[in-house]
Amino acid sequence: ATKGKPSKIGNTESFANSERHPETQMDTHQDNPCIARKNAKAPKAKKEDGNKAFKEGNYKLAYELYTEALGIDPNNIKTNAKLYCNQGTANSKLRKPDDAIEDFTNAVKLDNTYIKAYLRRAQCYMDTEQYEEAVHDYEKMYHKEKTKEHKQLLKNAQLELKKSWRKDSYRILGVDKNAFEDEIKKAYQKWAFMYHPDQHSGASAEEKKEEEKKFKEVGEAFTILSDPKKKTRYDSGQDLDEEGMNMGYFDANDIFKAFFGGPAGFRFEASSPGNFFFQFG
Repeated sequence: ATKGKPSKIGNTESFANSERHPETQMDTHQDNPCIARKNAKAPKAKKEDGNKAFKEGNYKLAYELYTEALGIDPNNIKTNAKLYCNQGTANSKLRKPDDAIEDFTNAVKLDNTYIKAYLRRAQCYMDTEQYEEAVHDYEKMYHKEKTKEHKQLLKNAQLELKKSWRKDSYRILGVDKNAFEDEIKKAYQKWAFMYHPDQHSGASAEEKKEEEKKFKEVGEAFTILSDPKKKTRYDSGQDLDEEGMNMGYFDANDIFKAFFGGPAGFRFEASSPGNFFFQFG
């Protein structure tokens, strides 16, 4: 190469390094106030475009604009934290909770005091039933700002976490949480007959044990959801063993007999395994 002139290879390497390390490229403009101001304004302008699209309900475009803004200046920490938070909010609207959680996590990595990002990530955890993670985020928020709102959000998350540790009576019966009494009864009738020991007399010992377990779970779920007081306590996350609810022991067969009128009041008729009906005596 001619002395005093950079070689072609040298220029190529220099450009490649600046692409891999944007901060190196940024350093070359530190002495130029105009370029520095332009770099600072560009992500904010793109962010405003994204906010406009978001307000108009165009969440996909908003996400794309926030993504573009994030690629402009990796060293603009505060602005990029907000961009990640906004991008996460757009992903939430696009029903991409996992991507949203990742965005909010990136936001708090850049700014661990960013309360809005913690709150929105916690809400995503709640929406995806990741209650333990939600509790952790709400605890952080409450320690930073002991407001009534944060206290209530923490309390709600703790309640949902507690409820998640119990058996889901609605899932066991296969009914919605807003199911009416007759729907609950029909569901119990269906599953109680399906899992009743008499239906599995020819099964192996292991299969009998599994079906008996399901039969008991169905009976317990019905006991809770068919009693207004127990259902109310269950829905609010309270312990059913308290205040005389008598949930410490119950007999699934007794529940079955009470529901169908006793052992002499019905009989099974099965033409083939799984096909049966009952008759009252």
